[in-house]
Amino acid sequence: MIYGFPKLLEKLAAGRDAGPGGEGRLAVATIIEADGSTPQVVGASAVFGAAGLVAGTVGGGLLEARVEAAAGKALGDGKARLISIRLDADPSDMEGAVCGGAVRVLIDPGVQAASGVFASALEGFRKRRAGALVSSVIAGLDDGVAVERGFWPAGTPVLPDDPVFRGIAPGTLEVVLAGGRARLLGEGGRLTFVEPVLPLPRLIIAGAGHVGKAVAHLASRLDFSITVIDDRAEFASVANVPEADEIVLGEIGEAVRAIEDSADNYFVIVTRGHRKDAEALRAAIGRGAAYVGMIGSKTKVEIMHCEFLESGWATAEEWDKVHTPIGIDIGSKTVDEIAVSIAAELIKVRAGRRAPGRP
Repeated sequence: MIYGFPKLLEKLAAGRDAGPGGEGRLAVATIIEADGSTPQVVGASAVFGAAGLVAGTVGGGLLEARVEAAAGKALGDGKARLISIRLDADPSDMEGAVCGGAVRVLIDPGVQAASGVFASALEGFRKRRAGALVSSVIAGLDDGVAVERGFWPAGTPVLPDDPVFRGIAPGTLEVVLAGGRARLLGEGGRLTFVEPVLPLPRLIIAGAGHVGKAVAHLASRLDFSITVIDDRAEFASVANVPEADEIVLGEIGEAVRAIEDSADNYFVIVTRGHRKDAEALRAAIGRGAAYVGMIGSKTKVEIMHCEFLESGWATAEEWDKVHTPIGIDIGSKTVDEIAVSIAAELIKVRAGRRAPGRP
């Protein structure tokens, strides 16, 4: 899936633009095919209203300007389009698109009609249930197309009489979902575009003090689902951490231990003291998470290292996987700088996991 997809789904599920200007109708533009060097990848989407871009991006610059113009026409006549755009301007034109690649973009003004499908995808996403958004594209005259959409919740049977899923070979949706990347199927006059809808990586922040709060604020803009844990009611609150998707008030070690295991969990341990940090780390270490990081000085880390190994709370191999002292070394001193270093490390680890050839 494309990062930012949840925000797009919210707009698409609403069906209409609540912002000022225009009649509230929306069109969604999605790159369904890309060749060569392009500013965005297959699956990148943008939502447009009468006043222009509402959410997302297909790459910015001239590419987005051309797509926005086509979206305006689609909103005007109500007709979906499949357009091809080459990005091969003269390199001497500094405002041109010089990527050298080409994209095909599906532009669909039928957002309101498909809002129920988008709402189903959004509901599955919010409940951390994987699925696939499926778009059937049937060629018409010139660049005009007919678009039908459906949502497939993972693990459910595909209805053979549903026209949206017609022609999709058994097991194909499962394969696309496992790959985690949007994929174009078919050729000629009938195409099927499949977009995985996957739960966001889950960031569990143990400690809702200054650093935990700052990390939550940054991570809310970086496509993580955020759970914040603290044993103090005044800290474990929406008023203190409004960006959190989930707030847990309770004993920190027990609350961390209660988080269900997942290879997409990211634990950030930034409690108010050594003992609480140790409790949280004992509950998180060795559980196969994507990331476990703990704040602390080198002296504190070394003391805890010895304590964990001598007490049998972790093996040397498990300890070596803990990011501590936490964050990328950027010479951070202030709370916000520390949060930036932690967020950067989270991004780095996540990007490495999503690199080609990685699970």
